[in-house]
Amino acid sequence: MSNEAKPVTIVMIEDDEGHARLIEKNIRRAGVSNEILPFTNGTRALAFLLGADGSGLVNKGRQLLILLDLNLPDMTGVDILEKLKGNDHTRCCPVVVLTTTDDQREIQRCYDLGANVYITKPVNYDGFANAIKQLGLFFSVMQIPKAD
Repeated sequence: MSNEAKPVTIVMIEDDEGHARLIEKNIRRAGVSNEILPFTNGTRALAFLLGADGSGLVNKGRQLLILLDLNLPDMTGVDILEKLKGNDHTRCCPVVVLTTTDDQREIQRCYDLGANVYITKPVNYDGFANAIKQLGLFFSVMQIPKAD
């Protein structure tokens, strides 16, 4: 059995196209070449992440990193975060919250729910690139949950 880690897929949930492009550009500038799957609303993103049946089994054993905007047209990022962290198969996926709000209560709520990193946008390039670089380190230490 190979000990090779599967590459991490980045799931970007961001409805603002300009922000999405900026985020992708920064990720690439930080030297991260992983696949990025963009979603512009929560409904489609959750359908992908949890599957049609909502069980999350569809992504069992897959390495996903989720970049989550809190302000989406159809639901809040907090709702998505709750669903992901409440599911056995997606609970381990690191979630990076990207948002325009710097409301401390909201930030605290995201951390309480299990967000790994919270980045306020529009972020300066260096701060963002640096956060993404740290995520790159994060990628390299991520372990695939053992299949039981």
